[in-house]
Amino acid sequence: MAHDGQDLTLTTDIILPDLLTLTAAAVDPANKVLELATTRVREMVEADGRVSGALIEDNQTAAHGLAWLATYVESLRQMQGWAERLQADGKFGEVEQLIHQIAFGEYLWQIYGGIQMNQGEIVRLQDIGLGQDDMRALMAPEVMRLTQEGNTQAARVRLVELMQERSAELTVGACGLDDELDMIREQFRRFSVDKVEPYAHEWHLKDELIPMEIIDELAEMGVFGLTIPEEHGGFGLTKNSMCVVSEELSRGYIGVGSLGTRSEIAAELVIAGGTDEQKEKWLPGLASGEILPTAVFTEPNTGSDLGSLRTKAVKDENGDWIINGNKTWITHAARTHVMTVLARTVPDTDNYKGLSMFMAEKTPGTDEAPWQDPGISGGEIEVLGYRGMKEYTVNFDDFKVKGENLLGMEEGKGFKQLMETFESARIQTAARAIGVAQSALDEGMAYAQDRKQFGKALIHFPRVASKLAMMAVEIMIARQLTYFSAREKDEGRRCDLEAGMAKLLGARVAWAAADNALQIHGGNGFALEYKISRILCDARILNIFEGAAEIQAQVIARRLLG
Repeated sequence: MAHDGQDLTLTTDIILPDLLTLTAAAVDPANKVLELATTRVREMVEADGRVSGALIEDNQTAAHGLAWLATYVESLRQMQGWAERLQADGKFGEVEQLIHQIAFGEYLWQIYGGIQMNQGEIVRLQDIGLGQDDMRALMAPEVMRLTQEGNTQAARVRLVELMQERSAELTVGACGLDDELDMIREQFRRFSVDKVEPYAHEWHLKDELIPMEIIDELAEMGVFGLTIPEEHGGFGLTKNSMCVVSEELSRGYIGVGSLGTRSEIAAELVIAGGTDEQKEKWLPGLASGEILPTAVFTEPNTGSDLGSLRTKAVKDENGDWIINGNKTWITHAARTHVMTVLARTVPDTDNYKGLSMFMAEKTPGTDEAPWQDPGISGGEIEVLGYRGMKEYTVNFDDFKVKGENLLGMEEGKGFKQLMETFESARIQTAARAIGVAQSALDEGMAYAQDRKQFGKALIHFPRVASKLAMMAVEIMIARQLTYFSAREKDEGRRCDLEAGMAKLLGARVAWAAADNALQIHGGNGFALEYKISRILCDARILNIFEGAAEIQAQVIARRLLG
């Protein structure tokens, strides 16, 4: 690779000697800073020996900064685990080594100098209550070596040089999963390349629903029953299988990758909170795709404050429920067969304790006639991206739900039942974010290789190469954090903290990748005809749904401090 007459061909000399020893030694100083920061923030938010929600809000920058710091430290831990597993399997090649050292070099520097919560907010250790003396834990020789020599222009350029040599169909770097999951990835990558990518941009531009033929094929491939137990008609696979499938489908188009999300949420609700009869009724159909669900939780004036929902359900003389109220941001509402509806059933309550969950049956509609049943109406919300399933407002006006469809046949349990799905939903959303980020990298790489300026391809300019390299590095970091949370879920351990971190980081990575890939396209990226314009719009939603970034950081902080 040449630039201005100089030979820029690089060798493995840029990989730090004893890399794994260096990075292993760097994790402990980062963890010590996190422990100290946790103590300092706890001192800010405690009152009478207990963590105060009001004080967390008063010290929101510190609390959210702690969440980001913890996410970075956990990311480094998981990258170290990934690298050691690859080394043991003889798969820690030059690409993986470069990704690893760049990741440590960058994230350690950000921990010391300022973590990018988003493009306009940087949180520094002094914002979390740490002084210069407190930061001395980061002066360990291994940390200083990695920050000075880990993430260099030479390392980034060499990584991109190697990326160009690999097939475009391969994920950059070994993911560290077993052969079965690699086969699943390959299967769904082929599906995306053949059935999704050639048509996704047209669906987006025309604001069309994803064709039912695609949904039917996904059902035949088992997408909707991946993690549902075999005794209920599913495949009983791991959450990591769900991650791989969601990644590759979202790499083709986030709308297709998200089709399984509603089934995942609905199945989790029934598995965790349903009666035996409800499991028998709903799970086989959800697993086969014969029953398509939609989640009906959010209301116009509540947003993330689900405890203040106002939609009401009242039992009639026949034991059925009559629902009245308004919902918004309901994805794929028209064509679905059942709505998981959160409504207030306990009179004189104004918090989450009065909420109940319903499996509200409905007749599938069409794009032209979404609502087929009495007591339900609504309208489409026009959106920037994430269009393939459409967003709707839904109005209930004496809408009837069978008495047997109260989830668990218990009132007042709806919020708790919903909370039990958040781990899986956020893991799946993190996986979708990785897929969107990967699609941005795909488009950025292809354009940078093809586009010539000043006599050479864009990819030969170091700042363009650096953008692509950092996309690949951060995608791997987010991927390993997501896989870790999925493993924790599969092992039956509480993982709301880990899932929240994966979602928080994954969403930021997706937006940064899309933004940088569009920048590589220059003016063409702003043209609707280029795919990257859609990917940018699709990426933007990831920081909002399934817990906005600010809410996610708040939840993580409360868990860390609690």
